[in-house]
Amino acid sequence: MIATRRFALAALAVCLGQTAILGYMVESRASILRYGTEILLKTAPVDPRDLLRGDYVILSYDISTISTALVTGDRPVGDEKMPLQVRLKPGSDGFWTVAEASFEPLLAMDGSVILHPLPLRAYDVPSGTDGTIWVNYGIESYYVPEGEGRPIEDGRNTGRVTVAVRVSESGQPQIRALMLDGAPLYQEPLY
Repeated sequence: MIATRRFALAALAVCLGQTAILGYMVESRASILRYGTEILLKTAPVDPRDLLRGDYVILSYDISTISTALVTGDRPVGDEKMPLQVRLKPGSDGFWTVAEASFEPLLAMDGSVILHPLPLRAYDVPSGTDGTIWVNYGIESYYVPEGEGRPIEDGRNTGRVTVAVRVSESGQPQIRALMLDGAPLYQEPLY
């Protein structure tokens, strides 16, 4: 009887722990969508041989390539991974572009957001100021209902797809809406 009760309490504790972890994951994503700063990004064409894999669309952004002339701070050496911070500011056309990037912490400024792409290694960062760095922000794919990816891919390849992204204060982006010719195709619910 006591062993059964202990087993039941242990199983209940495990279930509550797993539920709490899942709830935290869902709420952290929802809080970015609810309170994050919204930015608008242009998508860039992707090699057509990699268009649709299953039920998601591959997205690339103008902000995914950064001129090394905009990068400051000590660069990674050898095989170490270093975080990069990227400051975006709105352009005259309403789309946000890279203003600067640094391997050192960037200070918050009004009228800008700071994104934290995946960390980079030395071989990801060309030396000098005449190269480019390709970064991944974690928003490079978007799941769509089965069979609905082709028009989005065609629009993406002709520059007609834009993405509304919310950015948390800690620099984490979440896709809020995928738009074709300025009209929302898909909007992310909070939950």
